[in-house]
Amino acid sequence: MSLPRLFVIGDSISIHYGPYLEQYVQGQYQYARKQGTELALQNLDVPQGANGGDSSHVLEFLRMMQANGGIEADVLLLNCGLHDIKTDPGTGEKQVTPEHYEANLRSIIEITREMGLMTVWVRTTPVDESVHNHEQSSFYRFAADGEMYNVIADAVMRAHEVPFVDLYTFTCNLGPGLYCDHVHFHEHIRAKQAAYIAGWLQAYRT
Repeated sequence: MSLPRLFVIGDSISIHYGPYLEQYVQGQYQYARKQGTELALQNLDVPQGANGGDSSHVLEFLRMMQANGGIEADVLLLNCGLHDIKTDPGTGEKQVTPEHYEANLRSIIEITREMGLMTVWVRTTPVDESVHNHEQSSFYRFAADGEMYNVIADAVMRAHEVPFVDLYTFTCNLGPGLYCDHVHFHEHIRAKQAAYIAGWLQAYRT
């Protein structure tokens, strides 16, 4: 009997924990993700290659895949949020407004169901805004926005009966010293995140 096929769409956080997740789900799932990891790693703040970017980019990608025959997978592990909350330092405008984010998520779930995919949502990881907004000035992120967008996503997923992995709370509970830069995590944190997701997926499968 063939293993269920897992396909990952997410931002740079998922790119970082991805190799560990692929290792940990061996024998349980066939692992694949949005392609272009090398391109994505050139600049993790830019949604290119394997980096799914914000919810508008994810929606566009899914529409393209649907138009070209869909995604060969059984389970879609999905996240977007960190790029949505990018804030213009001058205007305070979000890259994707809360209202647009909610609408995008609803459209995303609709498309994934049309493609016959079982979607599992991953809650967006926390932001250390003091470090983030000090180390670079092209855009800001704020912790409160991350929490607010998670609440929006929670409501959408519950309304559509989409299960979700609470990677946000899990990561927060790992304590201090999480970040290797303004938003990304140290290697050992990535491994723990992957182990948490893999455990969730194993329990979900059984």
